[in-house]
Amino acid sequence: MLVRHVLDRKGHSIHAIGPDVTVLEALKRMAEHEVGALLVMQGDTVLGLISERDYARKVALLGRASRDTPVSQIMSSPVITVTPDDTIEACMRLVTDKRIRHLPVLERGRVVGVLSIGDLVKTVIGEQRQTIEQLEAYIRS
Repeated sequence: MLVRHVLDRKGHSIHAIGPDVTVLEALKRMAEHEVGALLVMQGDTVLGLISERDYARKVALLGRASRDTPVSQIMSSPVITVTPDDTIEACMRLVTDKRIRHLPVLERGRVVGVLSIGDLVKTVIGEQRQTIEQLEAYIRS
């Protein structure tokens, strides 16, 4: 299965903020959209990604103030990206090897969606379930 198939099912919504937005505002937006990360963008250019993990490790644990800290100071950058033509298997390898949870999807330099590790796991489980059902049907026939 390809990334484009997952995005077609899941949707292409993108949640992004600018680099000068405070961490507190970023956290509010994550909660509002029920997501664990936001792209940090300037126009159409991806500068980085801020996640709940970035907040926990780079603000809360270091005693910084989320009201005063701009996202640009704690965002993860550069961002590892994939294309719509990448396989889900390749994405799973990336998130495992790089220990990341979110993959922006770029097509011709433009963001067309974001995959989370949850999206990938859900897809793999669905594929396995379908294979099992097909094998069970074959055995019964």
